This record gives sequence, structure tokens and C-alpha cells, in this order.
Amino acid sequence: MAQAVGVAPRRAAAGRRSDVAIVRVVTIVVLLVVWEAVARSGLLYQDVVPTVGAIIGGIWGIVSDPRFYANLQVTLFEIVASVTLGTALGVICGIAIGGSEFLGRVFEPLVHYLAPTPKIIFFPLLIMWFGIGEGSKIGMGTISSFFPIVLSVASGMRQIDPVLIRVGKSFRANPLQMAVKIYLPAMRDPMINGIRLAFGVSVIGVLLAETKFARDGLGFMITRFYQQFDMPAMYGLVIIIFAFAIAVNSALGRLSRSPVT
Repeated sequence: MAQAVGVAPRRAAAGRRSDVAIVRVVTIVVLLVVWEAVARSGLLYQDVVPTVGAIIGGIWGIVSDPRFYANLQVTLFEIVASVTLGTALGVICGIAIGGSEFLGRVFEPLVHYLAPTPKIIFFPLLIMWFGIGEGSKIGMGTISSFFPIVLSVASGMRQIDPVLIRVGKSFRANPLQMAVKIYLPAMRDPMINGIRLAFGVSVIGVLLAETKFARDGLGFMITRFYQQFDMPAMYGLVIIIFAFAIAVNSALGRLSRSPVT
């Protein structure tokens, strides 16, 4: 009887996952059919909306070009550096804001006000400080990723069980030990959710910066395809970036659902 009771929820969960997968596949198929219909209808200017076959050809042309991997390496480096710096700064500031009532009252409203601000307004300053190379792109991504991290960590600090904090203090742990042994493990889920958001906005920030002033990177490639009116390649590169972002976000989501060892 107990086994039957346990099997039923698993079957129900498997059925729900199957339904979700079916809906996703159907949605993708419908979108492709609609796209193909619009492309062949002539309602828009010729080649502005290329056919699905043309886009697939554009993707193949991109992935078979060695220059794509050189530009991909540049963008990946900028994104990883941005998320790393943004996470480090965001964790430090988030712990300070979330762990101190005084600092929270002083700085958290400012962070909330600045978080929705379009970060592109800082790009001219970053160019003056770091030039048009990788530095300004990393700075743009760092600013973009900082705010989701600091807000998530500050919120996570307030959700930590006070007993854990008292235990750490009873062992006379210093601030670094408290952060490593108590704070970060206790707020793993808020941190990972913050990193997921930070990764997304960092990708946007870096690519947007690369479309403005850059000599390499995926954003530069998108701009070049647009200037050459190579729409299949441009759409193909957007799809590649979209797929990459989904893969990383999915991996971070699995990490947040994995049990703490």
C-alpha cells in the first residue's frame, strides 16, 4: 500500500512534466509555422523576415566560420568577468546591507532606486575610464549584474535563522568566517537566483556595449551582419545567443534544486 501511495505522486509528476514538454514543443512548432508564413507572405520588406530554412543556413554559416569562435571567446570572457566581479561586489554589499539595520536604512533604498535605471547611461563614462576595449564592456556587465546580486543577498540575509548566527558568534567566528560558514550556505537559493538574474542582465549589458563601440565580440558580429543586411546570419546569431543563455540558466536552476551536501 505504501509503495502504491508513493508511486502515484511520481506518476502524476511525470505526467505533468510530459504535458509541459508537449506544450513547449507545440509552442515552438506554432511559432516556426507563423514565422515561415510571414516570411513567405510578402507582407514585410523582402528578406527582412527570412524563411526558417534561410536562418538555419545562416546558423550553419556562423558555426562553420572560425571567426565566430574567436568572437565567442571574447564575449564569454567579458560575461564571466562581469558576473564574477558583480557577484563579489554584490555579495559584500548585500551582506553589509542585510546584516546591518542602519546600513540597510541608508543604502537599500538607493539600490532599489538605481536598480531599474538603464545601465547604458553609464557607458560613456566607462569608455572614458577604460577605453573602447574589453574593460568598458566588463564594466558595463559588472554594473548590470551588481544590482540583482546585492538585492538578493540583502534579502537572503534577513531570512537566515537567527539561531545559526548566534551559533557562529558563540564560536567567536570573525566576519569572514561568518560569511563563509554561516551566511553563504544559509542563503544559497537567494544567491543562485540572484546570479541567474545577474547573468541575464550581464549578457544584455555586454552585448549592448559591443554593438556600440567594439572591434570583436558577438555584439560586434550582430552589428556587422545588420550593416551588411545579412538577416539570416543576424537572426541565426541571436538564436545561438538565446540558446546559450537558456542552457546556462537551466544549469543554474538545476544547481538551486540540488540538495545541499
